[in-house]
Amino acid sequence: MTPDAVNRAREVCDYASGKAVNAARVVHTLGKEVLVTGFVGGARGKALVEDLDRAGVAHDFVWTPAETRQCITMIDRSKGTATELVEESTAAGVLAWGDLDTKLRDLLPRANVWVFSGTLAPDGNKDFYARWLPVAAGSGARAIVDVVGEPLRLAMGYPNAILKMNRDELARTLGEDLSSDEALFGAMRRRVPKLGALVVTLGAGGAIGCDVKSCWRVSSPKVDAVSAVGSGDAFAAGLAVGLSEGQALAEAMTLATACGAANAMTAKAGFLEKGVVEGLVGQASFESVQMV
Repeated sequence: MTPDAVNRAREVCDYASGKAVNAARVVHTLGKEVLVTGFVGGARGKALVEDLDRAGVAHDFVWTPAETRQCITMIDRSKGTATELVEESTAAGVLAWGDLDTKLRDLLPRANVWVFSGTLAPDGNKDFYARWLPVAAGSGARAIVDVVGEPLRLAMGYPNAILKMNRDELARTLGEDLSSDEALFGAMRRRVPKLGALVVTLGAGGAIGCDVKSCWRVSSPKVDAVSAVGSGDAFAAGLAVGLSEGQALAEAMTLATACGAANAMTAKAGFLEKGVVEGLVGQASFESVQMV
């Protein structure tokens, strides 16, 4: 891709995406029952749900007057780069937020693992994700929170949360320099929820997870990456599947890491092959680490 010049695309793929959609698609590909919700609107929203219908991914969205946003990922295979053009979201409206609350009160108790992910619409309350965490605890569900900034900081105050982010997202959320492992480990130790966990993904470097008792580092399988876009969402999906099957956090992280690597082997976010994931799980080993 050359800036300030005409660039021609050899291939164009138009499909339903977004953090929650990507995660739901991966869970479905792994053969588990899943349902995704959130806001959709306009012609793009119609195209999104139609694509999910074709893929067999169950959904129950709240429709809004606002058009679903469109984001573009430009992959330069010759340079091994992926550039994202992200359209900012618009306000959902008071009525839509009320409808989503009503829908979640009905849907959430049916699941044993909940995944909250994605940037909130600009008129959403920053505690939108955090305030559902006590509900999850009360129903015996595991809750994974995959966000950044103030919504993540607020979620850190709840003991049952499983907080998932990458190193840069944690650094931006805390306003700290976490470029060194020492700084990262210290921040994780300070912020891990008492009855939950904190998981930081490191791209090709794997992931680190900890609860109040133990910490683990999971290595990432070595793959020929095409685009890492959506790998974090695939990781969250794998983590959810592992936990839904009763796996311990460290074991669930190996599945999650394999999902992230499998997603990186494809050009489309949230698209992977179950057989590839199964082949990569054995390469995603974990070991205990000491964080002082």
